This record gives sequence, C-alpha cells and structure tokens, in this order.
Amino acid sequence: MKKKLLSALLTVAMSAALLTGCGASTPAETPAEGGDTTQTEAPQEEAPQEEASAEGGSVYYLNFKPEQDEAWQKLAEAYTAETGVEVTVVTAASGQYETTLMSEMGKSSAPTLFQVNGPVGLANWKDYCYDLAGSDVYGQLTNESFALKEGDVVYGIGYVIESYGLIANKTLLETAGYKVEDINSFEALKACAEDITARSAELGFSAFSSAGMDGSSDWRFKTHLANLPIYFEYQEEGIASTPAIKGTYLDNYRAMWDLYINNSTCDPAELSAKTGDDSRAEFLDGKAVFYQNGSWEYGSLTAEGAYTDDDLVMLPIYIGAGDEANQGLCTGTENYWCVNSQAEEADIQATLEFINWCVTSEAGTTAMANDMGFVIPFKAAVESPNLFVKQDTAYTAEGKTPVSWNFTTMPSEEWKNGVGSALTAYAADQTDANWDAVVAAFVDGWATEYSLAN
Repeated sequence: MKKKLLSALLTVAMSAALLTGCGASTPAETPAEGGDTTQTEAPQEEAPQEEASAEGGSVYYLNFKPEQDEAWQKLAEAYTAETGVEVTVVTAASGQYETTLMSEMGKSSAPTLFQVNGPVGLANWKDYCYDLAGSDVYGQLTNESFALKEGDVVYGIGYVIESYGLIANKTLLETAGYKVEDINSFEALKACAEDITARSAELGFSAFSSAGMDGSSDWRFKTHLANLPIYFEYQEEGIASTPAIKGTYLDNYRAMWDLYINNSTCDPAELSAKTGDDSRAEFLDGKAVFYQNGSWEYGSLTAEGAYTDDDLVMLPIYIGAGDEANQGLCTGTENYWCVNSQAEEADIQATLEFINWCVTSEAGTTAMANDMGFVIPFKAAVESPNLFVKQDTAYTAEGKTPVSWNFTTMPSEEWKNGVGSALTAYAADQTDANWDAVVAAFVDGWATEYSLAN
C-alpha cells in the first residue's frame, strides 16, 4: 500500500503540540531517505486485519525516550534474532521528537511505529494512526483507559506509566539536619531550602540543582512544573481540559519557581544556558539536595554505583495548594504507541506483532521492567526494580492521591515555549512586571493557542 504523504499537515504540525522530552539529549540516527516527499496519492483501502500477513514485513520504531535508546536497541536485536524480522530503532533528540517525526514521515521508509503525547498530539497524526481495536496488544491492556480512543476507534496505546517529583539525596538532607519525613508541605520545603542556602558555604552544597532553561531541561518547568497549577485548577473546576485557563494557582507556581531559582547551585541569570546534563551532574556530584525529575532518571542516578536505593527518595512537588498531607507523586503517561496506517500492510502487521511481543514475552517484559525501568499497563507486566516506581506505589497504598498528568492538555508547543521564555526572563530579573509576562504567556497564550488549534 502506498502511503499518503504529509503535504499540508506538515505546515500545521510545525506549530502544533510537540511531545515533552525526558532525559539526556541523543542525536537521531536516521535510515537512508529515498522516496518522493511530494507524493499525495491517497492510500488504498486496507485489507481486513484478520487476512493480513506480516510475512516480508519489517519494523521502524521512532523512539521518543533518549534515556532508553540503548535498551530499545538491544531489545530490537533480540527480537530480530528470535524471529528474523528486521527492527530498526531511531531515537529522536530530546525536545525534537515532533520535528523528527515530521521529517521521517516524509520519507519512503517512514516509521511504522511512532508515538503521540495524548489528544493534542493525536490531532496532528490521526490520519496516520492504524485502528488498534481488536489487535492482540490492545487485548493485553489491564484497563482500556490506557488507550487513546475516540468512539470505538483506538488510535494509540499507552505503553508506560511514569512518575515525577523532587528527587532528594537523603544523606545530604540528613547532613543539613533534616529527615525525609520533615518535608511534607511547601512551607516545610521552603524552610529547609532557605536554611540550606543560608548555610551553603558551611555545608558545601545547595538546596536545588540548577533549573536549567536550555532546551534539554526547560521541559521540567514549562511543562512538568506547570502541570501543578493546571492540575489544581482542574480539580477546583471539576474539569479535565479547558479552552481558557484561569491561572488560579499561578501565585503558587511563582512561589515554587522562586524557591528553585533562588536556592540553587547557580545564579538565576545563568539558567538560560544551563542544561539537563548540568542539573543531573550537580546532583550526582553531591552539589544539591533536590533535583526535579522523574522515574526515568533512576538508571542514570544508580549507574556504576553512583547512588544506591538507600541514598535516594522521590518527594511530591508541593506548591502550597490542595491537601498536601495526602498528595502523592505526579503520575501518568504521555507515551502512546501509534502504528502508521500508511505503511505497507506487511509492515503494519510486523509492527503489531513486535509490540505485542514486547508486552507479552519474557524477554520483552523483562527488558521493559529491568532495563528501561518501566511500569507497563499490560497483563504480563514484570514488576519494576525502579525505586521511584516502588515509592509511587507506596504513596498510593498509604492513601495519597497521585497528581494526574494534565500537561497533555496544553494547547501547543508554542504555548510551552512562550511560558518558558517568560520564566527565563523573570529568573534573570525578578520583578512583578516580568512575572506579569509569565501570567500573560500562561493565560492569554493558552486562549490564543487553543483557538488556533481548534
């Protein structure tokens, strides 16, 4: 089957929602281009799924998560060795997934497996999503709520559940005179951080690693931290999305941002050039107690014995809103597998068989749990050894409520970039006028970008 190429969609998608990167930047390695990127022929009608064959097919997975690149390469090799089916894994650089996806979809050797971050991301790629209803992998889900559906059509399947929060070095925290149990609210965190700052020369470390606003790091704050005021507003309003955010909790957002940037390893004016690698290295080198990031960082923090489980803990991100005594980690997914409906039929079926093998076979489920540190929402899932995953489970068992991932409702990547630019400018010059610019980017920018997308 010939694939329908992107034409006008490419122009629209360039300004639409990009996926939020997690982890270190890794350059994409792409297969040979080939193909006519101006072709606009409509796809032929698909054969019934039960009559399709994977014989002669291959898989090209455009991976979103740089920190799992090596593990995916090994898993792809294992599948090829077992089945003879060629699997190519290409990993987009952090923050560049949508751009890479648009480029790759314009080639004759387009990805057969890609991902979107939720309903906003799906809007750009719906015409390229094979209906997964009735597929074996869909039948393996523990709950259909992990599928990205519209009516009876299943456009994507969430393949990993993750958590993020404040990762803390327990040893440094105790050196500063605090216990993990002491950090149970924004006010408690603020008192601890400001005390560490006041004694940083004596202690030899800072409260927070740098809140870098380089592209490899800014998603932690313009997306993940920004999720908190959105979450609490949605909770208050009883909604799951909105065309016009009110900004009810932006004072809390400011208070948390102030805490990060004024109790850090660097001067706030330096944040525009600080990277995700800088922030991680500062934490690994024992220069900071707290490091905002997620469960995907576990492997990086424990590699080669850097830290053990006894050294680390993940705390909720408190911003002085809601029921902090019963708040858990920010837990959810923005990672939905989609199969390219414009690929050759044999490649579609080969791709369906590959992802089903990933979530059902011993090799696949073990690799996803142990090598990637994933919690996967499938029946054959293997328990992850990831400490932060276990802590999220423990919080929930204690009756604490996870903070849902509402950043998938952010109207566009342009909106995120506007907020990020305003946060960076404010960090360098912390005036009320500059914070008003953050509020304008958050509230007015949301309404503008939503109307453009809808």
